Amino acid sequence: MTINILNTFLPHTDPEASLAFYRDVLGFEVRNDVGYEQMRWITVGHPDQPGTSIVLTPPAVDPGLTDEERRVIQELIAKGSYASLILASDDLDGLFARVEASSAEVLQEPMEQDWGTRDFAFRDPAGNTIRVQELTA
Repeated sequence: MTINILNTFLPHTDPEASLAFYRDVLGFEVRNDVGYEQMRWITVGHPDQPGTSIVLTPPAVDPGLTDEERRVIQELIAKGSYASLILASDDLDGLFARVEASSAEVLQEPMEQDWGTRDFAFRDPAGNTIRVQELTA
C-alpha cells in the first residue's frame, strides 16, 4: 500500500502577495489558479516534486462557520498561530538569503537546534509560520 501526501492547505490573506512569494522567492511553480466570486485558490509546488502541492486558500470560507469563528480564524492567522509548514532545503543559507531579501518577517536565523537539525523560520505574506530544515546527506 502506498500513501502519499498530495496537497496541504495554507491560508492566504492577499493572493497576489502569496503568489509572488511562493513563486518568485521560493521558486515554486503555479499548478492551478482558480477564482470564484471574491475568492481565489492558488496551487503551487516545487518543480522537482510534481506529486506534492500547497494550496493557498482564502481563510474561513466554510459556509458552516459563524461570524465569531471567522473572526477568531483571522486573529489566529494574524498572530501566525493558525497554520504552519516545514520545508527542507539542500542550500539552507542560500534560501535564507532569498527569504531575508524578500522582506519576509524572519523569526529565526539559521541555527543548530538541540535535537540536531539546522533550520530557520519566517512568516509568509499571510503570517503563516514556515520553518526550513537543512537536508543532510
